[in-house]
Amino acid sequence: MLGRPFRSDRLSHTLLPKRVALPVFASDALSSVAYGPEEVFLVLSVAGIAAYRMTPWVGLAVAFVFITVVASYRQNVHAYPSGGGDYEVVTTNLGGTAGLTVASALMVDYVLTVAVSISSGVANIGSAIPYIADHKVAFAVGTVVVVAAANLRGIRESGTAFAFPTYAFMIGVFAMLGWGLFQIFVLGHQLQADSASFKIHSTQGEMVGLALVFLVAKSFSSGCAALTGVEAISNGVPAFRKPKSRNAATTLLMLGVIAVTLMMGIIVLARQTGVKIAARPHEQLIGAPADYDQKTLLAQLAETVFRGFPPGLWIIAGVTALILALAANTAFNGFPVLGSILAQDRYLPRQLHTRGDRLAFSNGIVFLAVVAIAFIVAFGAEVTALIQLYIVGVFVSFTLSQIGMVRHWNRLLRTETDRAARAKMVRSRVVNTIGFVATGTVLLIVIATKFLAGAWIAIVAMSVLFAMMKLIRRHYDAVSEELAAQSAALEDQAVLPSRNHALVLVSKLHLPTRRALAYARATRPDTLEAITVNVDDTETRALVREWEDSDITVPLKVIASPYREVTRPVLEYVRRLSKESPRTVVTVYIPEYVVGHWWEQVLHNQSALRLKTRLLFMPQVMVTSVPWQLNSSERRKELAPHHAPGDTRRGFTE
Repeated sequence: MLGRPFRSDRLSHTLLPKRVALPVFASDALSSVAYGPEEVFLVLSVAGIAAYRMTPWVGLAVAFVFITVVASYRQNVHAYPSGGGDYEVVTTNLGGTAGLTVASALMVDYVLTVAVSISSGVANIGSAIPYIADHKVAFAVGTVVVVAAANLRGIRESGTAFAFPTYAFMIGVFAMLGWGLFQIFVLGHQLQADSASFKIHSTQGEMVGLALVFLVAKSFSSGCAALTGVEAISNGVPAFRKPKSRNAATTLLMLGVIAVTLMMGIIVLARQTGVKIAARPHEQLIGAPADYDQKTLLAQLAETVFRGFPPGLWIIAGVTALILALAANTAFNGFPVLGSILAQDRYLPRQLHTRGDRLAFSNGIVFLAVVAIAFIVAFGAEVTALIQLYIVGVFVSFTLSQIGMVRHWNRLLRTETDRAARAKMVRSRVVNTIGFVATGTVLLIVIATKFLAGAWIAIVAMSVLFAMMKLIRRHYDAVSEELAAQSAALEDQAVLPSRNHALVLVSKLHLPTRRALAYARATRPDTLEAITVNVDDTETRALVREWEDSDITVPLKVIASPYREVTRPVLEYVRRLSKESPRTVVTVYIPEYVVGHWWEQVLHNQSALRLKTRLLFMPQVMVTSVPWQLNSSERRKELAPHHAPGDTRRGFTE
């Protein structure tokens, strides 16, 4: 399903040209124009039809912040092209604690990006297909699995697969906006949406003063969801073809121009066609039929612009649903890279640092999919509920990153003497300063307007993740210090074990037991004995008689077990041997069956598993498993000498 594995020396094969990098890293930000403008209208609808006149100004404010962030991150990719992104910028310039804050914020935001975008995509498809709307959680979970599987095939492969939906969305929406605005401003046609005749009832009465300001601020913060995903390019610079930083900066500029143009075009066309969209349509829309089913903003615009041409509506609805569902691809490219860097710095489990068979960070992709599915299920795939948790994390990273870049330029200006280079640095510092002020302002607005609505959940999640990464780093540091101290002590003392006391566990006198005895004897221990636990007197007496009649010269010791336990008597015996001779190593040989089917494992080796688990915690005790292959493992035995582990799974065997 995932394809044949790639050799490590084929890593360059996965590097992306700009035409593929744009859909890979920009699908999130581009898809945001499908619901960002709609969120602006929905929030302002609370104040009634009068508040709608503010939508162009709110849109312009969002566009200004978008352009500022794009310009700021163009400085980032040139200054820090290694792929650490905001985490590297902040850690280098503001310290480890600030860097870890950014990392936790970005990781939570990536998870929510997957949950929100896929839930929104399923909601758009559900507008046309009621069955999907009725089972949206199941379809959202299935979509997460499909996108994760595509990314497990490799970044280039997933980019190629998702390039068509991204470009189809851009072309389709540009065509809709161009044709609609051409009809209005050139041909003079009066395009009116079906909802244009509705009135919007204010749910809060007439809003003035601070209440209106708060509502506009909340609308602005919701519209700023369009900025999510911009930071992904700075994290993905190593994935670009050379020259990496220049190609990344060019892709970032293309993203900014396209996204801002689409967003403002949608807002202008919606105002010109009189589209009405409300947070609670059955309560707020006056004049709407009782069975009125409110479509999304883009669906209403497509229906209006392509009136009399149904395929136009179907195409726009289809590509919008696809881009929203596939916007998660941006997170699936950003999260694993960030997780790999954090694992390398020992803030996350080391398994997240390694690449999988297809040279993608497979463990990070799977982890992101699992957590995103948990959010989707917990919130019922409701976009309105999930979006309240959204964008807090990304604006935390935006703000701290811009502060870090300002400090970066200040540090370089202290030592730079070339006038041309200093002038360029000063310009870059001005851009990053404006970016800090803009993103910091948005962060305060987002926290103030969305905290009680659900943003507190994202903040709590970031705090928990921050604390967890601190604990992981503390554990890794403690293990390193412990091993270093013990290594130094062993070098000073150079004390070797004085004796090796070998024990072979016996349940029956059969071939696995004989093999374990032979192997233990081959290691030439100082003392070798076989032990069995008496849990049944009859069976134990039979075993002793058989042992004495055999040709085995190793003595068999019977350990009493009044309560018919196996594990505890063995542990007590081993502990007694270690206590009598502290410098003696006790080696326990455990015969085990090797089976060919997973369900057979349930029927064998359970006592051995419990015993091994307990023995591992005892000092001066070694545990050795002596395998005995059963007939069910014949096929695996035949393959074992000729093939490496995992070859069967990868399809290298016949």
